[in-house]
Amino acid sequence: MNRDSDEVESGVAHDNVLRKVRALLAKAESTNFGEEAESLNAKAQELMARYAIDVAMLDAKSGSSSSAIRVEIIIENPYWSAKASLLSRIAEANRCRSIWDTSRRIVTVFGFEVDIEHVDVLFTSLLVQASAALARHGSVRDTFGSSRTRSFRKSFLEGFAIRIGERLREASESAMQDEHQVRGESLLPVFVARKAEVDRAVEVAFPYLGAVSRSIGTNFAGYSAGRAAADSARLAPQARIGA
Repeated sequence: MNRDSDEVESGVAHDNVLRKVRALLAKAESTNFGEEAESLNAKAQELMARYAIDVAMLDAKSGSSSSAIRVEIIIENPYWSAKASLLSRIAEANRCRSIWDTSRRIVTVFGFEVDIEHVDVLFTSLLVQASAALARHGSVRDTFGSSRTRSFRKSFLEGFAIRIGERLREASESAMQDEHQVRGESLLPVFVARKAEVDRAVEVAFPYLGAVSRSIGTNFAGYSAGRAAADSARLAPQARIGA
């Protein structure tokens, strides 16, 4: 069902969506049933995705001149690359692109404002959750008593990032499919155009960009534990970076 365009345009809808998302999150945190929590978390993620679709469609209908923007997010050590991977996968699932600057430990995210905001708050929330899950594992040693903590943690975060990316894409695709049933063929051209706009912004800023490979880590136990932690992670944003 389409939301009222006046409400979306006024900005009231944004606050309403965040309020609903936080309410869903509170219910998910209070339940003792894993399936119920997962259902509530997925609903919160799809709610944000549908709001982003509303904004995009309203912009297209009104002929808005809004364009892709960019934000730089500083990634702290340790495990810089694994954390950057998490941010990149969240960005991809939300129609954004990310470019890594390894010398400054900065990831630049390109996208439309509503999508970047989602990426911003979601990255903060999921990074906190990943750190808490890592802390519960404590130190890790192999069968010979040697420390494997560093490799375990890096692989844990890589596994967490990959699985989170999969879950976010699933939720976003579900929302897109549902909206396609309502809006018909008018939906696809809007998002094709927005993707092209994001790609152009990246090409202008980084005209000589090359391909970047991604690691999944070297510690299988850590990688598997990270994916498991991602399966139980909240998919609803709470606080923005720098807030």
